[in-house]
Amino acid sequence: MSAESPDSRFAELLALARAGQPLPVERWQPAHCGHSDMRIAADGTWFHAGTPIGRKELVALFSRILRLEPDGRHVLVTPVEKLDIDVEDAPFVAVDADWAGEGRARSILFHLNTGDIVACGPDHRLDVRIDGDGTPRPYLHVRGGLVALVNRATFYRLADLALAEAGDPPGLWSDGAFFPFAPAASDAA
Repeated sequence: MSAESPDSRFAELLALARAGQPLPVERWQPAHCGHSDMRIAADGTWFHAGTPIGRKELVALFSRILRLEPDGRHVLVTPVEKLDIDVEDAPFVAVDADWAGEGRARSILFHLNTGDIVACGPDHRLDVRIDGDGTPRPYLHVRGGLVALVNRATFYRLADLALAEAGDPPGLWSDGAFFPFAPAASDAA
């Protein structure tokens, strides 16, 4: 019996991606093939050979085969090849959020620039890091160590919600987990 053809593997992956199913990138261990000549800018724009990728569907497809390696490199991976991709900050950007409920009963959904929706909770944590000049930089865990930077407008909406609850420390609940908007004292040092 012959091995499955690359065309049939691609068709299978495309069908999974179109159905919104996660691809099993963590199970794929192909040989490293070099650099993809792609990068993801800090604002979430994907580039190939220095040119922005304008087709949202293509970006969405590439985002599904993105993986974070144990050494911190980002790669695009399929069952047959692995290529490096440069990421300036986070590979995804959370461009909006919706929520329902209040306090401990709240659920927050984040909308990513790739079209994905991620439910914030114990498996998809919201972490607010403080950069060198004291500016908060909120990140949402998406999958496999990959994160989304929460854009400023969305973070301000969430900060207003957190301040309205007057908690100490300020932060938000989502799906039964609390996410403070300041790092713990031991993290700040």
